[in-house]
Amino acid sequence: MDRLFVDGCVLTEGRLRDADILVRDGRIAAIAPRGSLTASGQRVDLGGRRLLPGFIDTQVNGGGDALFNADPSVSTIARIGAAHRRYGTTGFLPTLISDDLTVVAAALAAMRTAVAAGVPGVLGAHIEGPFLNTERRGIHAAERVRRLDARGLATLTAPGPGRVLVTLAPEMVDADAIVALRAAGMTLAAGHTDASFDDMQAAFADGVTGITHLFNAMSPLTSREPGVVGAALTGDAWCGLIVDGRHVHPAVLKLALRSRGPERLMLVTDAMPCVGGDRGSFELQGRRIEVRDGACYDAGGQLAGSDLSMVAAVRNAIDLLGVDLATASHMASGSPAAFLDLADEIGRIAVGLRADFVLLDDDLDVVDTWIGGVGVDEADA
Repeated sequence: MDRLFVDGCVLTEGRLRDADILVRDGRIAAIAPRGSLTASGQRVDLGGRRLLPGFIDTQVNGGGDALFNADPSVSTIARIGAAHRRYGTTGFLPTLISDDLTVVAAALAAMRTAVAAGVPGVLGAHIEGPFLNTERRGIHAAERVRRLDARGLATLTAPGPGRVLVTLAPEMVDADAIVALRAAGMTLAAGHTDASFDDMQAAFADGVTGITHLFNAMSPLTSREPGVVGAALTGDAWCGLIVDGRHVHPAVLKLALRSRGPERLMLVTDAMPCVGGDRGSFELQGRRIEVRDGACYDAGGQLAGSDLSMVAAVRNAIDLLGVDLATASHMASGSPAAFLDLADEIGRIAVGLRADFVLLDDDLDVVDTWIGGVGVDEADA
């Protein structure tokens, strides 16, 4: 059935303009000036509010009081997706931090089942470890960090639908393994790594295309060793940014923006179960994590993910980095779609793409979302 979205201030081709959108079979069939389209299907009145591409979050540990590591199942994926959809996220990667390979296998199997079953929003999975550097492990448990061996490769490359993003420390993984993962279709990012600048150049050549939460848990930029940060700021990799005012100082984020420009910078949440949930604490691999002042901490004060939603990240990018709404939107949608090689499917409001939308009011709060032209109430029916 056709669906006509009318009276919207639509962000398309990098600018806001008054437009109507015709959606047919879940995809955008036409975009035209307000009042110029007709259709026999349902009309959705946007009330003159801002319609943006749905947000895409490549790093979502949990939401709605559910944690992917605690229960790597289809039901957990659906619960996380539903929680984040309230904040404008229409595409996401449930994220597993370092764990045993049996848990990694279960997480990937659950993701593939969820994708095949059409669970709203799930695009794949992010396996963040365990192939990391213990010196930069952050909240990841040291006993779960391991080398990438033949069993690990087989686990990661098991066939099935959905995008698989793997965060690894390039200096801890053989170059042949990086090449093999990329050849198998994995998207690779460097993170929780103490790699040198030269290590990173080799990793980029072998197939690493992303940086997980730039500045956090990686070798810094110094005068004689540029490290991972220097490689990220001078290279072409897509870089995830946690813009919550706690993980990275806004001045440092501004330096990244001035150095790289916004094109390959991506907003991520690194969200924990508290986002869209009711509890002020949760268990992470046997450790109690407290939510305080908009952030998550273990008993020793170590940051443990975030209490950040994507719409809050967009507002923060505007307020803390000084970008406009179109730029913040691109960082929340267009960049992550391109990073996942899905730019011809999602991430923009353009003819032929899937009708994934988020409607914002004047305060940039979420009014409604649609995935493939289907609203929240319909998805829950």
